[in-house]
Amino acid sequence: MLCIALNSAWPALAAEPVGQAVVIKTQVTGQSGPIEVDTRVHRNERIKTSQSGLGQFVFHDGTKLAVGWGSSVVIDKYVFDDSQSVKKLTIRAAKGTFRWVSGSSNSSAYQILTPAGTIGVRGTAFDFYVGPDGTTAVVLLNGAARFCGPGGCRQLQQRCDCVVAKPNGDMSAARRVDPSILETLGNQRALPFLSGNQRLAGGIGMLGGCNMASVAPERRDRNRPPPPALPNPQKQDPPQKQAEPQKERPNKPDKPHHEKPHHDRPDRPDKHDGHNKPDGHGRHDGHDRPGNHGQNHGNDRDHRGHDRDHKGDRDHDKDRDRDHDRDRNHDKGRGFNRNR
Repeated sequence: MLCIALNSAWPALAAEPVGQAVVIKTQVTGQSGPIEVDTRVHRNERIKTSQSGLGQFVFHDGTKLAVGWGSSVVIDKYVFDDSQSVKKLTIRAAKGTFRWVSGSSNSSAYQILTPAGTIGVRGTAFDFYVGPDGTTAVVLLNGAARFCGPGGCRQLQQRCDCVVAKPNGDMSAARRVDPSILETLGNQRALPFLSGNQRLAGGIGMLGGCNMASVAPERRDRNRPPPPALPNPQKQDPPQKQAEPQKERPNKPDKPHHEKPHHDRPDRPDKHDGHNKPDGHGRHDGHDRPGNHGQNHGNDRDHRGHDRDHKGDRDHDKDRDRDHDRDRNHDKGRGFNRNR
């Protein structure tokens, strides 16, 4: 019975707490299930985040670790002493994106293992990313660091220095990071703390972005076409001016009726001159005087009044012809009497 009790107590003794969660977003899980704020984390515990998850942790010596989306990391070794520091703190990053800020322990106590090599900490802060194929990128934010793999070692000494290494030993030279590194890594979601796609809380998030913040933040509707532009009501024409059919103007005489000659005859002077007949026997009866003409037609412009005026002209012409015939007969009579 005593052996059974000792065996059941052994896992609890082995699960030594080494820190706790201070920020949890979406979903973060540990050895015992979901991790919440103030949940303790233990040595040899694997911490995993969902595709939108984020966890921030603080270890006993003040070391801070941020675990971004789609990540997996194991607290591999943790040896704590009585002076509020650690003799050994090793984490093994399997995949995902992380930010590390060293605590009060000696720099030689810290070590981060990745599939492409080992990050040696020199009292520093840095971001690092591990891709699905083990490709690893390290970006220095403060202090100094060294990355060593099968292909050798690279020193990171200037802020925003970056190195990319592969498990087969291929390794880039240290150079200043820029947004093109996301294409190199083949993942636009890599290094989200630098690009601003994920934001960290507290002082760990105030380390700057190395000009990576120009990368557009990720959005769920990023690939959707933009909505059609709405018309600007201030630029629209008033409704009465939009495509109105042209109205036909009523046919009007070019000049008022009293100014247009009758029967398309040549213009006559204002005073009657006998209708300009060669024999000079036209009879003036006041029909074409301006006063009488205006009286007959000035206030009546419809077609019926116009027709009556033409009829009056025709009657006038008939009377004129009869007067001419009578005058000719009269002249003949006078000539006949003189001859006698």
